[in-house]
Amino acid sequence: MKKYLSALICLLLTLPVFSQGVLKGKIINPVNNQPVAFANVLILNTELGAISDENGNYQIGNIPPGLYNVRASFVGFKTATKYEVQITQAKPVQLDFELLEDASELNEVVVSSEFSRSEETPLSVRKLNSNEIERYPGGNRDISRVIQALPGVASTPSFRNDILIRGGAPNENRFFIDEIEVPVINHFSTQGSSGGPVGILNVNLIKNVDLIAGGFPANRMNALSSFFEVQLKEGRRDQMFTQVTVGASELTLSNEGPLGEKTTYLLSARRSYLQGLFRLLGLPFLPTFNDFQVKTTTKLNEKTELTFLGVGAIDKFVLNEDIPENETQEERENRLYLLGVLPIQEQWNYATGLKLKRFRENGFWTFVLSRNMLNNRSFKYGNNDASSEANLLFDYLSQESENKFRAENSIFGTGYTLKYGVNYEYARYFIDNFDRATLAGSGQVIDINSTSNFSSYGAFISGSKYFNGERLLLTGGLRMDGSDFGSTAMNPLNQISPRVSVSYQLKPNLFATANAGIYYQKPPYTVLGFRNNEGVLVNQENDVQFIRSSQLIVGIEFLVPDKNRRFTAEAFYKKYDNYPSSIRNGIALANLGADFGVIGNEPVNSNAEGRAFGIEFLAQQRLFKDFYGIAALTLVRSEFTNPNTEGFVPSSWDNRFIVSLTAGKRFKNNWELGARWRFLGGTPYTPFDVQESALISNWDVRNSGILDYSRINGERLPAFHQLDLRLDKKYFFKNWNLNWYVDIQNAYNFQALQAPILVPEREGSGQIVVNPNDPSRYQLRLIENTAGNVLPTIGIIVEF
Repeated sequence: MKKYLSALICLLLTLPVFSQGVLKGKIINPVNNQPVAFANVLILNTELGAISDENGNYQIGNIPPGLYNVRASFVGFKTATKYEVQITQAKPVQLDFELLEDASELNEVVVSSEFSRSEETPLSVRKLNSNEIERYPGGNRDISRVIQALPGVASTPSFRNDILIRGGAPNENRFFIDEIEVPVINHFSTQGSSGGPVGILNVNLIKNVDLIAGGFPANRMNALSSFFEVQLKEGRRDQMFTQVTVGASELTLSNEGPLGEKTTYLLSARRSYLQGLFRLLGLPFLPTFNDFQVKTTTKLNEKTELTFLGVGAIDKFVLNEDIPENETQEERENRLYLLGVLPIQEQWNYATGLKLKRFRENGFWTFVLSRNMLNNRSFKYGNNDASSEANLLFDYLSQESENKFRAENSIFGTGYTLKYGVNYEYARYFIDNFDRATLAGSGQVIDINSTSNFSSYGAFISGSKYFNGERLLLTGGLRMDGSDFGSTAMNPLNQISPRVSVSYQLKPNLFATANAGIYYQKPPYTVLGFRNNEGVLVNQENDVQFIRSSQLIVGIEFLVPDKNRRFTAEAFYKKYDNYPSSIRNGIALANLGADFGVIGNEPVNSNAEGRAFGIEFLAQQRLFKDFYGIAALTLVRSEFTNPNTEGFVPSSWDNRFIVSLTAGKRFKNNWELGARWRFLGGTPYTPFDVQESALISNWDVRNSGILDYSRINGERLPAFHQLDLRLDKKYFFKNWNLNWYVDIQNAYNFQALQAPILVPEREGSGQIVVNPNDPSRYQLRLIENTAGNVLPTIGIIVEF
């Protein structure tokens, strides 16, 4: 076997490489969708280039396979650059450009930004292209992990994808794909929050991703920490192209091509085989996930474009009660604890939508109609014995569905932009919940079956204007939102959301920026649709409100276009009001953290406050002379009030210190090596109430400890750090490409200390020991809980 493996490796290392590729595409004006004729397209640092024809089409041939930066320019238009375009022999590469008209009258002092600064959001925007996402060390081609390299973004030492931006909770982020909202982008997501261990989106279909961490545009709503704008590629217009990816945990197939003269398509499907892998490793839980994506683009005519999008996932999570061989006592305790706590979970979700874009000479209308749905079921039997319904601890089924419509008009004039629009949303929330565990010890059982419907509505207007030869950019916007989930929320005048941004060019490539704004977000449906056993919408009677965040940001940005280099520094302050707090526990929901399960399915009041503030630094080097890197440093504090405590206490997202260093180098013969190192300050956690947890009446129905909320986030974990490595090798053949990679997460096997686990003492037979001094209690003890293992991944990508 070793002989055959060695022969295969030698073959891969000595395979011949072909030498010619083709780059082609179309150049248009995105304001009116008109082609830009006679534009120059140049492959940087080469002598290769072309000029677009009268229809905006161009083609460059005889390109050696490799990675290039490509620039398009034309007199009277702003220059655009595409970074890290992979040229291969397999198929011509399709690369389209959008060139905006340049209104500046003083071009000699205005230098075009190669990092594409936006008029609507001139600060707090970070961009990633598909190559940056795909090759990111430790990212495993997952967007949620890749953005952890950016400033202001915290991560967790566990295997989850919770996105924590500028001290905010994971559910304060919203995700848009081609302007269509997709609420869930992770498998096994936490209802009422977000996150999950694996991302849904396939990087093969992605063109680029923008992370907007502040200064939000007025046409986006219902988020307090960030918006993700994901732009998918347009399918190939000339011929079919297929990619197959075999990784350590899943198989992915993606395909694109034309569907007639006017329509192109993209599609992707993925199937995991984690269940078999986890069984071999002897883990007590066995996850399986599947996902799909599809996009079609139809040019109905020169002025009308229709986009269809579909994204979905199916997740299953079962328990593995097989006993591993040679199990140690510590491993046995951990396995029994997890088996006692983890539920069986089944989850599926989808989002689908249509976007119609109608162009005219000075702008376009955008109409978006979409629907999304989440189905989440989990259940648990005592001792995992399903032979009798008397053993049922809880059985939770919930569905969230939203039907949305949005209309926007974008008008572009000389040196200014004006936008306005409206939106409407009709939502349905269904819950069927039987629960003996949550209220353990009180003698109460939760038994709810209900459906709630909500209508939400909003409107916005925004504009931007250049002054002083484009040195000064002013952007302002106003939106209002309302919903019938509460009496206060119903009146949109109670949710007026103004925002203003300013950007001033101090000198060529040096910009000072600032933003102030007020933003609103609905509480999760688990809060809005919660009913008591009598069927009363408790939180509606409590007049739950939109969460409010007032934000102030100031920053500075320095660009070095000829070296693809960027430096930024931004200070931010966020003040939260009307944050939901748990009536049962007397704490803000922001302090519950995020894990598998449900957040917010309980009575709340909108009476907690919070604040997050800090400063972040970024140094980014895009591919230049075969080197790239990102260095990000964030100093942040995140604090919330709680009804049962005095003053502000650290929130569950209070990392305080975040460092991320990523660098990579491309070598000859298409070898590439990348590394990422991250360091995060430890987060706070709430200790257990050992005495309350030890009560037999509590433990028998919960199988886990009860937190002591009188000491909310009273303890703090030590700092966490991790090194990830990735090695890539590419081969380019006449009609197909091959790429294999090795990705190693946590290369030096750092063991991150987590909050300790509370477990019962057990006899040799497995029976729980009763406290000899108090027969009403079990005998419990705390055990150390660490996260972190060396996780190598080997993958093969075939394109044809």
